Amino acid sequence: MKGVMKAAVFEKPETIVVKEIPIPECPDDGVLIRVEACGICGGDVRNFYQGLRADVGSQIMGHEIVGTVVEVGKGSRGFAVRDRVALAPDVSCGECAYCKRGWVNLCAEHKMLGTHFPGGFAQYIAISGYIIEHGFIEHIPDTLSFEDAVMAEPSSSVIACQNRNQVQQGDTVVIIGDGPIGCLHIEVARAKGASKIIMVGLARLEAAKEFHPDVLLDAASVDPVEEVRKLTNGIGADIIICANPVTSTQEQAVEMARKRGTIVLFGGVPKSAPMTSLNSNLIHYNELTVTGAFSYPSCGLKDALDYLNEKKITASKYTNVIVPLEKICDGIMLSKQGKALKAVVKPWME
Repeated sequence: MKGVMKAAVFEKPETIVVKEIPIPECPDDGVLIRVEACGICGGDVRNFYQGLRADVGSQIMGHEIVGTVVEVGKGSRGFAVRDRVALAPDVSCGECAYCKRGWVNLCAEHKMLGTHFPGGFAQYIAISGYIIEHGFIEHIPDTLSFEDAVMAEPSSSVIACQNRNQVQQGDTVVIIGDGPIGCLHIEVARAKGASKIIMVGLARLEAAKEFHPDVLLDAASVDPVEEVRKLTNGIGADIIICANPVTSTQEQAVEMARKRGTIVLFGGVPKSAPMTSLNSNLIHYNELTVTGAFSYPSCGLKDALDYLNEKKITASKYTNVIVPLEKICDGIMLSKQGKALKAVVKPWME
């Protein structure tokens, strides 16, 4: 396909320029996709202000991508023109020790759309056969809209976290963090049968009410540890998920857990201050499990599309800010300020 397209190009911290650039060529072994929508991730916000993590000076960011296949390379298999697809950013190598174990999310040579490869803040994106083979591209169910499917990528890591940590019927689950990821954890825990879901947060608790946790705790006005203990008759919660970038809440999580409970460190913390202090006696004597959760396995994006299609996750509650490419910086700012639960860029929107 010849011609030019609009793209929002990151040039340096706090500078994105919307410009016309050539439409990328369809790879012989890949596909060319018209981008219908692309969500703004917390990682995009961080990269906008701090710079790209891959020492890339200029790039098209955006990795929560949905679109329509408009061209298929002669050597490509599995996709046809007019297919509706969702993409996720991770591209594994397939060769390292972790990939050979099937742990593609922990790939030693991990790369990403929107960082190492051009992303979705543009009208078109070209996906090579290598990315198709080693990355994430899935067909969107016919009954799922693009607007809802854009939530598939952020949902994938939440579902994978709860699958791996076996959230199940009857569990008491504490979610620390009231942003979009915390709200996704509410819905996924509910779908898995958790009997009591407690959210701990601050500024966005009012918005979190929309997702109907059983209890909302304002960390500014109550002691979350004391309240969780009261709510569980002194026993503690089965699973605590730290879905925010604050180390002090990780310390609190250990105090909230029942014996043989699980604490999941889901949210990454600032690289400038990554250390935390946990009560090792509680971990030792109560046989607690403290684990991390990062990204998702090869089935992750498909699992999320199924959750969305089955209405286990109500996508429309998240996507409360929609902007055209020309207003992408507004979407990033609203996301940073917590005024957008999920901002979405529509590259063809006027």
